[in-house]
Amino acid sequence: MKKVVTFGEIMLRLSPPGFKRFSQTNSFDVVYGGGESNVAVSLANYGLDTQFVTRLPNNDLGECALMEMRKRNVGTQHIVRGGERLGIYFLETGAVSRGSKVVYDRAHSGMSTIEKGMVDWAKVFDGVEWFHWTGITPAISQGAADACLEAIQMANKLGVTVSTDLNYRKKLWKYGKSPMDVMPELVAGCDVILGNEEDAEKHFGLHPEGVDVTHGGSVDGKAYLSVLKQLMEMFPRAKKVITTLRGSISASHNTWSGVLYDGKTLFEAPEYNITHIVDRVGGGDSFMGGLIYGLIKFEGDDQKALNFAVAASCLKHTIKGDANLVTVEEVEKLMGGDASGRVSR
Repeated sequence: MKKVVTFGEIMLRLSPPGFKRFSQTNSFDVVYGGGESNVAVSLANYGLDTQFVTRLPNNDLGECALMEMRKRNVGTQHIVRGGERLGIYFLETGAVSRGSKVVYDRAHSGMSTIEKGMVDWAKVFDGVEWFHWTGITPAISQGAADACLEAIQMANKLGVTVSTDLNYRKKLWKYGKSPMDVMPELVAGCDVILGNEEDAEKHFGLHPEGVDVTHGGSVDGKAYLSVLKQLMEMFPRAKKVITTLRGSISASHNTWSGVLYDGKTLFEAPEYNITHIVDRVGGGDSFMGGLIYGLIKFEGDDQKALNFAVAASCLKHTIKGDANLVTVEEVEKLMGGDASGRVSR
């Protein structure tokens, strides 16, 4: 069985019930999630041997996050313990014309105070095929960025495939470095890059050439080709560059697709019309989980891998919480054209 490792922060997510605003609520719904842990959960659901690496505090909330990963069949033996607290984020879920809102409370968390040398990456990558990280991790702190670079360099040395979701987060880059100071060295070690035009601009100063990629309803994948080409030119190690295509009609109604460029061919996935979004947080993570699974399982068939990723992430929009709790069979059913949502008896 192929082995995959992801590295990043898992947090406590607190959300007002339903579509209440922060100012209305007297209680919060509790789930645990984070970009890389969400990818790990997807891959474990699909049957891959998956390990999640992070740093958790030695307290009850750290134990709860650990149990959440174990409950989803994600390996936790390489998680290191320490730090003052578990990071928290508050989510106010939007609807119709009111967008969702996130407030972070993750300063001094175990993961934000991680340092180079705390993880034995040679041991972590023993027998591993794939390593995944996101741009959220180096945005947290200099220590997290250093640990991420250490992991990428060891993965490159050992011949492990490395993927990243660029995931620009404006609210996180607060420790004195800009994305352009940090991200290029990290992404240079990646074989597979997922990112949109905002990620490319904020991290590397790249812009679409001669096209308008303004988001509206349906999004034209070909408009992103110039960005994908520029990313591949800047990072010659990359074999595949991918972007998701979200058309935002409202907070409750999106279109969803994606494109993949391998240096020669632009692959385009079918577009899904998601009319009643339950929870869009984790949509990109579910795409990445589906893509990694597809590229491993359908090796050599990039079109099928892309289609699997888009269908998987389409289904995530129907599930409350950060993680995508769907099976391969459910994804393949949607890929096959069955979007009826009929009861399975």
